[in-house]
Amino acid sequence: MGKPFRTAPLEMLAGWIFRELDARDTVMGIPKANFQVPTAAMAREMFGHTVAAPLGVAAGPHSQLAQNIVSSWLCGARFIELKTVQILDEIEVSRPCIDVEDEGYNCEWSQELKLEESFTEYLNAWVLLHALAHRLGLPGPGTHFNMSVGYDLKGIQTPRVQAYIAAMRHGGAALADAVARVAQVYPAVKDLDIPGELSNHITLSTMHGCPPDEIQRIATFLLTEVGVHTWVKLNPTLLGAPRLRGMLNATQGFDIEVPDSAFDHDPKFDQAVAMIRNLAATARDLPLQFGLKLTNTLEVKNHRTVFPPAEKMMYLSGRALHPLTLNLAQ
Repeated sequence: MGKPFRTAPLEMLAGWIFRELDARDTVMGIPKANFQVPTAAMAREMFGHTVAAPLGVAAGPHSQLAQNIVSSWLCGARFIELKTVQILDEIEVSRPCIDVEDEGYNCEWSQELKLEESFTEYLNAWVLLHALAHRLGLPGPGTHFNMSVGYDLKGIQTPRVQAYIAAMRHGGAALADAVARVAQVYPAVKDLDIPGELSNHITLSTMHGCPPDEIQRIATFLLTEVGVHTWVKLNPTLLGAPRLRGMLNATQGFDIEVPDSAFDHDPKFDQAVAMIRNLAATARDLPLQFGLKLTNTLEVKNHRTVFPPAEKMMYLSGRALHPLTLNLAQ
């Protein structure tokens, strides 16, 4: 049994942030001189509101805690991919589960918090960002929260996952409570017009090997039944084995083995194109947007000694994955 994962109370975070800023001109150790504010030219209209910059952090363990979201925002992130949530929220995670000595590897998957705790962390971050933007003299945080939900239709349709999505779309009384907690440290937050909708946008995350017809069913459900803007996350294996291995091993020179099974159980390029066309047609009939996230991590054999030996596979990200993603996008 691993150590329990505990979150910091909102009052503690607010005190840490605003008292440190007042006393030292830093927040969480980040000097005010290093706070990044996007230029006006970087702003984009996305999903019905203005996002100050189409740049941010990818979904991962770092984006499941309020203080990490705040830190990324201070460093210029304005498009925040929140950590993937699912109905199985009491999973055992191997330790360590992240290896970023050079290229990135992980053997973790969804959130390490209960669904309700995940919502609370995202709500806390939402209120703190609005309060910080006001304290720094900005018109607003200019930030977009992108939900990430997985991994199958049955799980996404469960009442608890649906309640999580509903809470992210309509903060309600929980928002008022969070504002009151931050106001104990920064009273001006009570006068801010903080939207109750934290997010109207979901990226669908499915397991490696999920068939394209299942992906299409889930995305169709999100568009037509849940009524949210929907992106689908696709895998780099769409490049095909010869091309992917050529770029990863021969061109980039990484000693990384991608097993045949990674290609065998993932959708093929033609299947993905057909699915994308079908979902784009569905979205066109609705006042919603459909899009893609390129790419998911790449399933590779665990050839290092960082993770426990029981982890036979690990998942590649970082600089080794980036060229694969760019080539797939082209």
